[in-house]
Amino acid sequence: MSQVDLDTSLGYLLKQASSALHGAMDDVLRPLGMTITHYSCLELLAQRPGMSNSELARGAFVSRQSMNVLLQGLERDGLVSRPEQAPTGRVLPTTLTDRGRQRLTVASAAVKEVENRMKADLDTDQQDALRRLLASCITSLTRS
Repeated sequence: MSQVDLDTSLGYLLKQASSALHGAMDDVLRPLGMTITHYSCLELLAQRPGMSNSELARGAFVSRQSMNVLLQGLERDGLVSRPEQAPTGRVLPTTLTDRGRQRLTVASAAVKEVENRMKADLDTDQQDALRRLLASCITSLTRS
């Protein structure tokens, strides 16, 4: 019977790194009243205004239904706005409000600090290599 050696398994190490990153981000976002998904949604909208619910869900790695519930809450809190009717078709483009941008600025600084801690022991060349290697792993696993 073949077993995975957890001490040398790249998949297991990636999962541990993901878990550590998730925990550290939770720790800095929770006091701001945000979850990682809230933050991801606001960051996506800042970089790509007008994204649809489906696009946001894919970008934040959640279901469309979960994203719809999240967007309703963000809209109720005044962080995003959506038109009552779609300008064309059925897509309701979502945009950040000024309040949403302000909240995102604070959250982004906190998340950036987490990322800086994560890569503190890596020099610039190692960071570049890690980006390339992770991108290559993603490409290999998502190739059809």
